[in-house]
Amino acid sequence: MVSCKWQTLVLNALRFEAGWLLCVLGGSWVAAFAGGSLLAWHLWRCAWPGEWRFIAGFALLGLVIDGGLQLLGGFDFNDQTLVLGLLPLWLWMLWPLFATLVYHSLAWLWHYPLLAALCGAISGPLSYYGGALLAEVTLSAWLLPAQALVWALLCVGISYFKPMRQRGR
Repeated sequence: MVSCKWQTLVLNALRFEAGWLLCVLGGSWVAAFAGGSLLAWHLWRCAWPGEWRFIAGFALLGLVIDGGLQLLGGFDFNDQTLVLGLLPLWLWMLWPLFATLVYHSLAWLWHYPLLAALCGAISGPLSYYGGALLAEVTLSAWLLPAQALVWALLCVGISYFKPMRQRGR
């Protein structure tokens, strides 16, 4: 029998995956509703005290990182509406949705910084590649290697500067 803790972790991961798919396939209006609903559910039912600060900070970080890569010509979103002229809402929404995993279903990973870096270097670019194919976004040739570096560094950073709840474990 699966313990309640494992069920909670699996549901956390499945909510992220559902949110990712809805945002990528549905576009910005779906991302606003579905992503916003998933974030609200997470904060209401699952989040640790103060976790909202981490999620908000990670959302801002996403706007800076992917927005910077957009300004450098890494993405071609065609005629999609961009938040602050940088990113479509559906792409930006993936950052706070990912942040909902950090304290929960990915919490074990932060104890292994090298593994975290490897996972980030592989899964980050794969997520962008898959999302680009599904959302008809063109990626510059240099973007996926840059994303591998970005996500490896982000995951190592999370490992070394664990969120508040992780430090005691």
